[in-house]
Amino acid sequence: MRTGRHFSIPERPADLRSLWAAAAPLDEATRPRWLEAEDDDGDFRHAGCVSLAGLDAAARAAAMAEFNDLEYARLVVEEDPRRPDVHHVYVRTPPVEPVWSIGIRTGASPWSLAPTPDEEPVLTAAHVTDVAAASVADPFLLHRDGRWQMLFEVEDWLARKGAIGLAMSDDGMRWRYEQIVLAEPFHLSYPFVFEADGDVWMTPETTQVEAVRLYRARRFPHDWEHVADLLAGEPFADPTPFRHDGRWWLFTETSGDRNDTLRLFGADRLTGPWREHPASPVVRGDAMHARPAGPVIAADGRLVRLAQNCLPAYGTDVRGVEITRLASTDYAERPLAGPSLLRPAGRGWNAHGMHHLAAARAPLGSWLAATDGWRLEGEP
Repeated sequence: MRTGRHFSIPERPADLRSLWAAAAPLDEATRPRWLEAEDDDGDFRHAGCVSLAGLDAAARAAAMAEFNDLEYARLVVEEDPRRPDVHHVYVRTPPVEPVWSIGIRTGASPWSLAPTPDEEPVLTAAHVTDVAAASVADPFLLHRDGRWQMLFEVEDWLARKGAIGLAMSDDGMRWRYEQIVLAEPFHLSYPFVFEADGDVWMTPETTQVEAVRLYRARRFPHDWEHVADLLAGEPFADPTPFRHDGRWWLFTETSGDRNDTLRLFGADRLTGPWREHPASPVVRGDAMHARPAGPVIAADGRLVRLAQNCLPAYGTDVRGVEITRLASTDYAERPLAGPSLLRPAGRGWNAHGMHHLAAARAPLGSWLAATDGWRLEGEP
């Protein structure tokens, strides 16, 4: 919570809940004029009022700027119809929202990953220090220069969009948050990071601009530049490139909120040109197996793509789908037998769902995986 001259300004969802708890129920004196008679007064509370009486022009301008900050932070500010110098501040019932955190799993293979002994997340929104984070999700791993680097989505609560954050670890188990390394005027998530042709690249999700944007590290991992658009004209969700049999391939979901259509593209070079595979869409009308959930895994003679199950809710669990045939004109796949690769725990940080698995080989041959999960938070 930021302390303003006249009022406390929330910077995170928890701040809104604190203001709601401290605010007073509406009465005749504080009921706002924009509430219709049939509206439920219980949806809003009166958080206080500010008088501008006696302030000079500069102080009034500063107060109005503070009111703008309050409204940007999801509060409602209204001038009193009987006393123009008085402004009332209202807080809406805080929504119940999913809160995402990041965990680590390890194992001898990507099919036998186990959570850390304490089963606690290694990164949460509280670890982010340079923006007001509401959640962290979509982690990707890269082992470079003798340590682990993790790029992930940071949900900037005040900016109402995602940015890409960085954390580092010497052993893959204990992580320290570094900073936001990439932010754009539009939402960013799913920062797929990989090495190719002597450089480090990233293809974050940029559905708001309907493109798959390719970034290159000018100075890894802190400095990135946009170098090309690989695809354009669709809401390409969770773009997932990979190499197979000397070619580049890329999975992406394109149906928007339905999360039920997976398309496949191919190219001879990373920078393109990219062309859609003749069998694409390779998944149609299946929200359990369409949307990507992390890097394609090549291990034990198998090529397995990861799919986030979006039924009955977005980000329910993660399933594996083995690619049995991938060539210039042919494609075939089959879901892995057995339980989901990732499932909600029913309690704690991943109580209600998990939707991402980024598995990478550790230097000594075992596997390290970054995952995410969510729980509901915010009941007043």
